[in-house]
Amino acid sequence: MKKFICYVLVAILFAGMLPATAFAAMGRSYTYSYNEWGAPIPSPDVYFVSAYILGQHLYFNGENIGAFLSPQDIHVHGNLLYLADSGNHRIIIIEFFEDTTFEVIDIITSVNHNGAQTTFRNPHGIFVSPWYANYGQIWIADTENHRILHMDENWNVLNEILHPGIYGISQLAPDSDFFPTKLAVDFSGRLFVQARAVNRGFMEFDRYGGFAGYMGAPPVEITPWDQIWRFIATQEQRERRLLNVPVEYNNLSIDDEGFIFGTISQVTDELQPVVRLNMMGDDVLIRNGWAYPVGDLWYGQGGDRSGPSMFVAVTALPNGNYVVFDRNRGRLFAYDTQGNLLFVWGGPGPREGFFTMPAALDNMGFTLFALDAGIGANNAALTRFDLTDYGALINKALEMYHRGLYEESYHLWHDVLRINGNFGMAYIGIARALLRQGYYRDAMELFRYQNDNINFGRAFGFYRRIWMEDHFWIFVVVVATLAIVPPTVKKIIKVRREIRES
Repeated sequence: MKKFICYVLVAILFAGMLPATAFAAMGRSYTYSYNEWGAPIPSPDVYFVSAYILGQHLYFNGENIGAFLSPQDIHVHGNLLYLADSGNHRIIIIEFFEDTTFEVIDIITSVNHNGAQTTFRNPHGIFVSPWYANYGQIWIADTENHRILHMDENWNVLNEILHPGIYGISQLAPDSDFFPTKLAVDFSGRLFVQARAVNRGFMEFDRYGGFAGYMGAPPVEITPWDQIWRFIATQEQRERRLLNVPVEYNNLSIDDEGFIFGTISQVTDELQPVVRLNMMGDDVLIRNGWAYPVGDLWYGQGGDRSGPSMFVAVTALPNGNYVVFDRNRGRLFAYDTQGNLLFVWGGPGPREGFFTMPAALDNMGFTLFALDAGIGANNAALTRFDLTDYGALINKALEMYHRGLYEESYHLWHDVLRINGNFGMAYIGIARALLRQGYYRDAMELFRYQNDNINFGRAFGFYRRIWMEDHFWIFVVVVATLAIVPPTVKKIIKVRREIRES
């Protein structure tokens, strides 16, 4: 009895310590992924915070630049980061070095326009061209001035793009305000703009600033009930009924191949929160994962956080993977080129590695920069994330596979599993390497283990064809036997009967 009481007391003591232990562990590690059943599982950290930058800690020419005020966009060009400090009506340029140190090298509050200085008013977007044709040229979405400024490397205005309705070629109402917020430019000089209150897709301008139309309008979801109602309703009822119109994009970026990534806050069966558009405006994002790239698969309600993930930014990494930023819970979701979820990290809160009001995301190689617009004064921040050794190993394995070095990726995925045996993508990576090397049956087993029915079907198809080729002689023998033996036996029986009767 005394032993039993001692066991109970030890169990109670351990249970009392558990919440504090779990909370401390959460402070050190906040990365997770999902297993093959869709349940969240903890993971070693893939990224770590290498810099947490507040405006009030930065200096330029010996003077403190002051806190960021509702910053809305960042853009990486080489080793420079351009930050749109929207509430302070300025662009801050920060240079980053290999040892993760950094310094402010310039602050732009006005630019030269036809020989006079013009200032920004709440700029929400910035893009610096990486393309050969217009390398280093700058575009600013000067939101509250209702314009887009196209400038050279020295911040001289080359073109001012105003409301397209002014030129009489836009479907927008001529008297409506033009609020450009995000923008990107492709290798041919075409400008794509996400503007407030525009739901026809991204606005497209040619290289000279002329309005060319809209691209990639999100699909409109019409339910069977809506179709029935339209059929039976009167003209007056149809006019009073709310229209089904496309939703707005909230951000865009462009990858190294010239495809446009866009994010939408709303998620439905027909509407995906992240898209990849070709130059025709068609969504070509690959979604071969067992779940679509929609953010969190399991979510509850806590405080003011409820409902699904709401993507507000996306950036493409050099190996084709992409990372999306969730405003609802301040998390970052990394996906591979096939749409498989790799890992999730971050969370809500005003501290390093967490976010209160996610605003923008960009990358410098595999280094990520996440911008938090903040809530209230003095808490807007820029966070730099660098890969851990574990994260670098995962990216190396993915790189080897995409380069066709399947045996190398096979061994790297085994190294990943030695660190984290719960990482389902490592099993899928091994299976895909086996599939490419012709080990179809082994690949089938691993795909089945991860409930990857699509790839299992592919491996089974290859395995079935090889098996049929190797065992085709069995079918030949069986068919020949069925074709020869029954007639022969019948003939023998007939002959024996005739002999017996004679």
